[in-house]
Amino acid sequence: MCRSAKAAAFGAALLVGTAAACSPAQSQSSASVVEFESPLASPQPLQGYLRQPAGAGPSPAVVLLHGCNGNWGRLDERWGKPIASWGYVTLTVDSFGPRGIKNTCSSGAPIDLALDAYRALNFLVRQPFVDAARVAALGFSQGGWLALTSIERGAIEQNSQNKFRAAAAFYPNCTGFKGNMTVPTLILIGELDDWTLAQSCRKMVDGRDDWGISRNRGQGVPVRLIVYPEARHGFDVPGLQTPVEFLGHRLEYNKSAADQATAALREFLGEHIGGKAGAL
Repeated sequence: MCRSAKAAAFGAALLVGTAAACSPAQSQSSASVVEFESPLASPQPLQGYLRQPAGAGPSPAVVLLHGCNGNWGRLDERWGKPIASWGYVTLTVDSFGPRGIKNTCSSGAPIDLALDAYRALNFLVRQPFVDAARVAALGFSQGGWLALTSIERGAIEQNSQNKFRAAAAFYPNCTGFKGNMTVPTLILIGELDDWTLAQSCRKMVDGRDDWGISRNRGQGVPVRLIVYPEARHGFDVPGLQTPVEFLGHRLEYNKSAADQATAALREFLGEHIGGKAGAL
């Protein structure tokens, strides 16, 4: 995808985590804050919450990418913690704090956010407790768009020495993807999502696109799309049990969709990077 198309898609790739009611991950002793890079090597070294599973390593790992409101601590608590309990190292990235950003829901995000998943991957593969050949990207809304961007065939993926082995995206903006996906990919989205549209993801998977560009249908690694009929944006966030309107869009928790998505994600990770860990 060209630079201008990526910039436009960033402006529409959104949220979520805003209304989650759980406590920040600082209250959980099992999560530790790590800094990915030396301040001397990068003017904005990234940080994140790192969790390690019980048992001997090296273990497969998952990089978690937050939405346009940030809230990386809540994302770690909501998803990093349970995924670690499945037998994976998890690293929940804080893309905003080091950049001095509060949110990008209405302003759009810096283009270099597209590199954050690989910055996290490059950190993980250096750790002795991580199996460098089994790392997946997992994102939510804007983070879901970033996860897909990270494994789309193009300059970002091709210029990265280390590679992801799988990617999953919850309610991403699927508009504007032209390159084929390079690894197994899972997209989970609600039929009633009025912010990031299920129909756009259907078109992307089928090789159609409203922008006049498209992926090559039948080529590349297949993308699995799961659409939950009654679900909306943020369907996995328990704090949204009382629906809210945010920037003109309805956000709502859906327990049935969340439970099904959890099972689908666990099965997907177990199949593509988990091995014995995924079967726990």
